Amino acid sequence: MMNIKAFTLVSAVEWELLVGDKERVNIECVECCGRDLYVGTNDCFVYHFLLEERPVPAGPATFTATKQLHRHLGFKKPVSELRAASALNRLLVLCDNSISLVHMLNLEPVPSGARIKGAVTFALNENPVTGDPFCVEVCIISVKRRTIQMFLVYEDRVQIVKEVSTSEQPLAVAVDGHFLCLALTTQYIIHNYSTGVSQDLFPYCSEERPPIVKRIGRQEFLLAGPGGLGMFATVAGISQRAPVHWSENVIGAAVSFPYVIALDNEFITVHSMLDQQQKQTLPFKEGHILQDFEGRVIVATSKGVYILVPLPLEKQIQDLLASRRVEEALVLAKGARRNIPKEKFQVMYRRILQQAGFIQFAQLQFLEAKELFRSGQLDVRELISLYPFLLPTSSSFTRSHPPLHEYADLNQLTQGDQEKMAKCKRFLMSYLNEVRSTEVANGYKEDIDTALLKLYAEADHDSLLDLLVTENFCLLTDSAAWLEKHKKYFALGLLYHYNNQDTAAVQLWVNIVNGDVQDSTRSDLYEYIVDFLTYCLDKELVWAYADWVLQKSEEVGVQVFTKRPLDEQQKNSFNPDDVINCLKKYPKALVKYLEHLVIDKRLQKEEYHTHLAVLYLEDVLQQRASASSKGAETTETQAKLRRLLQKSDLYRVHFLIERLQGAGLPMESAILHGKLGEHEKALHILVHELRDFAAAEDYCLWCSEGQDPPHRQRLFHTLLAIYLRAGPASNELAVAAMDLLNRHATEFDAAQVLQMLPDTWSVQLLCPFLTGAMRGSVHARRTMQVALGLAKSENLIYTCDKMKLKGSSIRLSDKKLCQICQNPFCEPVFVRYPNGGLVHTHCAASRHTNPSSSSPGTRT
Repeated sequence: MMNIKAFTLVSAVEWELLVGDKERVNIECVECCGRDLYVGTNDCFVYHFLLEERPVPAGPATFTATKQLHRHLGFKKPVSELRAASALNRLLVLCDNSISLVHMLNLEPVPSGARIKGAVTFALNENPVTGDPFCVEVCIISVKRRTIQMFLVYEDRVQIVKEVSTSEQPLAVAVDGHFLCLALTTQYIIHNYSTGVSQDLFPYCSEERPPIVKRIGRQEFLLAGPGGLGMFATVAGISQRAPVHWSENVIGAAVSFPYVIALDNEFITVHSMLDQQQKQTLPFKEGHILQDFEGRVIVATSKGVYILVPLPLEKQIQDLLASRRVEEALVLAKGARRNIPKEKFQVMYRRILQQAGFIQFAQLQFLEAKELFRSGQLDVRELISLYPFLLPTSSSFTRSHPPLHEYADLNQLTQGDQEKMAKCKRFLMSYLNEVRSTEVANGYKEDIDTALLKLYAEADHDSLLDLLVTENFCLLTDSAAWLEKHKKYFALGLLYHYNNQDTAAVQLWVNIVNGDVQDSTRSDLYEYIVDFLTYCLDKELVWAYADWVLQKSEEVGVQVFTKRPLDEQQKNSFNPDDVINCLKKYPKALVKYLEHLVIDKRLQKEEYHTHLAVLYLEDVLQQRASASSKGAETTETQAKLRRLLQKSDLYRVHFLIERLQGAGLPMESAILHGKLGEHEKALHILVHELRDFAAAEDYCLWCSEGQDPPHRQRLFHTLLAIYLRAGPASNELAVAAMDLLNRHATEFDAAQVLQMLPDTWSVQLLCPFLTGAMRGSVHARRTMQVALGLAKSENLIYTCDKMKLKGSSIRLSDKKLCQICQNPFCEPVFVRYPNGGLVHTHCAASRHTNPSSSSPGTRT
């Protein structure tokens, strides 16, 4: 793994400052508390220095140590360990297996002479359990075999609180609350000295190398494991982090989040706790002390003290990004959260995500780039600005400073590679389409949609039309010029329409249809224009292009008038007379429009009905005049004419009869005579001229629609009379008469028919008629009998009710009041209602003549 510069090694205390010219004096231990630095030597001296940190703008900070004083402890042994208890203003000094209490400032022993004897090594409990702010909890490894002791240390006294026996001789210890992390002779264990429960962690051979036990956080420890592994363990006996792989010869370890720092005979190595990778190696020979003090990491040789100064995390992250090491940078940035205020971290982290996104984008890792852009809440204009000419000319956007990337534009990023450039444009299309409807687009939707339109137009993308027919914020000036440049004239028309410039839109589309400009987007553009005008609310625009659409196709063009929305038709936006006047030059369109008025809208106006009938008639006559016109079209037009003549009652009948004279259209003439009530003349035409007996029967049926039964009966009798009037010699008409009677027996008066029939006709031929007539007569008689029986039953019910009312007595006095006028009765004459209410006779009479007056009952 490539190194990064996480720390810089700077000198804190030079040898000359410490001991002058005493060459045999060596540093044995170090303690740092704030600005106070303490050094213990092998000749039983403790030195006190004051550290002064001096920031350097262009590099790591430097330190200056000022010697305050030094004191000999009165022993002949080296000072083994130093621990500061700032809450007590005491320094705990281990020398000759004895822990003494000295004042932090003057290094004088406490007057009481309190000390802890028989200590091999000791550790402070940085997660104390007593809750007493005026004491410190100290755990020692006793000179007694396999013994751990817990003490409470006050300003001038010490107190033993617990003694714990272990299965093996302990060699190193760290404390957190009630938990002891112990390095025994052959293994590491976690021991709860409150409950006495122990848990084995993993084996370790202390004969090969000294153990390391380091508390690195609440309920978590760092241990030197087998195989050169730095192992993490919690008080629960589990590891929540992967181990780091350091040197086999590590003699010291410290933590400066997010790094684990290890010291061996030749190097200081730095590993990340986040991804367990080695990040930095610093040459450092003859080192034997490595400790961290409240975030400050100090290393020492026997002759000098040094400080590992961390580079700001943001600088480290930027270095990683500059080296394109995106994953490492993001891991480090996430890990920095605990050391940076929340608001500052969020701003910093968003920027890092954005930078990482551009790095991935430059490497064409588009999925990763998109996710980073989203997570980093990138101002999408930063991305758009890489693409030349995509941002609108009116945009006020300026790139972030300092910049998020090193590229001037897409050409520089892709080095002119057209394939890469195309991929980048496809990515931007996809990304803009996704974010344009999200909060990311708030505030600059015009820039996004305009850029998206330009990309779609340039790539001839199908989504260009979808963008323009839905809600969008494309800027008209920029977008129109771009669409015209790429010959997207249909899309330009949609843009004009969206910006309420329908006249420009339609004119542009008309130019495409006329061939003045070339655009093959829609092969059905003419039909599209017709449909557009059909739904257009601008009447002047419709009139302006009505002639053009009709000249192209009368049948299709007339739809701008016939297929308008219902709500607009109700407003009567187009006067039918004006439309008819416009369509006089277009006969086919005129017919379609009159059909729309008469048949679809059912306008009850004689002028339209007559006009349509005349147009039908002229068409039929013109087709009949053509010798080759014998096809379905003629039959269809005739059918339309006949249907109109039959269904409509509004056209001018006499006018049409005059037009039909000599035209050779007997069926139409018959229908018109029927409209005048000249049924006999109409039936005569159908029977004698057309010899169409079925049509004659149909005539009787449709002429009697909505009429009373006697009217229908008269029509059928008239038709029968015409059949019979021909005499017995006309067998064809005789057969038609028989068929008429047998098919419509119920429509005739049987008695009258029998008088009309020739004597020579046999009963067998008329059997169906006679059977039907008898059945009809019997049915009518029985129906009358049923109705009579029901009437009698109802009369009987009323009679019964009347008898019941007459059988009951009624008491009437001058105190009784009329329920209508509320006046008393002056004479024994009254009207009684079914509900028992009594009223004056004149009040009852006035009620019947004035139905609106109130009454106590519905009938008397």
